[in-house]
Amino acid sequence: MSDEDAIRQIAETYFDAIYKCDANLFAAILHPAAMLYCFADAEPVIMNVETYLEIVRGRVSPETRNDPRKDEIVLIEIPTPTTAHMRVREIFLPKQFTDELTLVKTKDGWKIVSKVWHFTLTEQ
Repeated sequence: MSDEDAIRQIAETYFDAIYKCDANLFAAILHPAAMLYCFADAEPVIMNVETYLEIVRGRVSPETRNDPRKDEIVLIEIPTPTTAHMRVREIFLPKQFTDELTLVKTKDGWKIVSKVWHFTLTEQ
C-alpha cells in the first residue's frame, strides 16, 4: 500500500471515529503523544490525547442522532518519507470543522501527532 493510500485510510477511520464518537478508533490513529489545539473561541483549547478521548467517550454521536454525514479530504501532502499533512472537513452539528492534521510514519504505520481545528456554525 502506498503512503497516500495509508493516509487516506487514516482519514476514513478519522471520519468514522467522529461520526460514531468512537474513542477506540481515535486511539488507533492518534499517536499517544499527540496534541490537539483550537483557537476559534476566546479561550484556546489545548489538550492531550487522553483528555480528548475522555471527551469523545462522553459525547452523543452524530450517528445515533441520525445527523447527515459530510466529510471530505481537502489536501494530502507527503513532503518527506516520515511526515505528512492532511486537511479535512467534516460536520458535527451544529458545527462545521476544518482540521489540519500532521502525521508521522512510525514503526506501527502513519499516526496523527497534531490536530489543529477551526469551526463555524452551520445551518444544516
